[in-house]
Amino acid sequence: MLLPTLREQVLEANLELSRRGLALFTFGNASGIDRASGLVAIKPSGVPYDRMRPEDLPLVDLQGKTVEGTLRPSSDLDTHLALYRASEHIGGVVHTHSRAAASWAQARRPIPCYGTTHADYFRGEIPVTRELTDDEVREEEAATGSAILLALAGRDPLEMPAALVAGHAPFTWGRDAAEAAHHAVLLEEVAALALATVSVNPNAVPISRALMDRHFLRKHGPGAFYGQPGKKL
Repeated sequence: MLLPTLREQVLEANLELSRRGLALFTFGNASGIDRASGLVAIKPSGVPYDRMRPEDLPLVDLQGKTVEGTLRPSSDLDTHLALYRASEHIGGVVHTHSRAAASWAQARRPIPCYGTTHADYFRGEIPVTRELTDDEVREEEAATGSAILLALAGRDPLEMPAALVAGHAPFTWGRDAAEAAHHAVLLEEVAALALATVSVNPNAVPISRALMDRHFLRKHGPGAFYGQPGKKL
């Protein structure tokens, strides 16, 4: 079996989505890439999480050709590949239909940065894509990838590791599959907080740029000072 460690990591990321209640039945998928070989391991399409083994995860190249595996890759493969091709810093991608985040996506609304919980992980408003045209829907997964990249134009994907696909649901990403799954969990919490915020105060406004940057940069970047040096606790 090629790339057993990558497959184990991607399997664990998929199981995390199920454990956290972000993926019902066979909804959602996680993938990871080995940059040295250019190969991607991804959840097989329609396979229940509790039945998956590392060897069940197909390996594909960046053009979507299966290199190893007998099961069909996730139907969202082309969206994952678009993100990997766009940024070498992306090492893992996750797609869920988690309730709160999908609600914002279905409403075609970005998630404003209403508070510091949001700012700790997402530097600014979480974008929503434009809607796909009828012609684009025929190649929906590839067009979705292009729409996400357009929504992220000019932004660092590691500072904004999430996007909402209009009428659909969220995608998140990170340096590896585990971080992408972590961001999916955080996105759902932020989305739920935002829904609660506007229910309490429909006129709520985002926090200031200064406060947002303070909270994001204390955890990320060369000047980060949150937590313990060199340790993940």
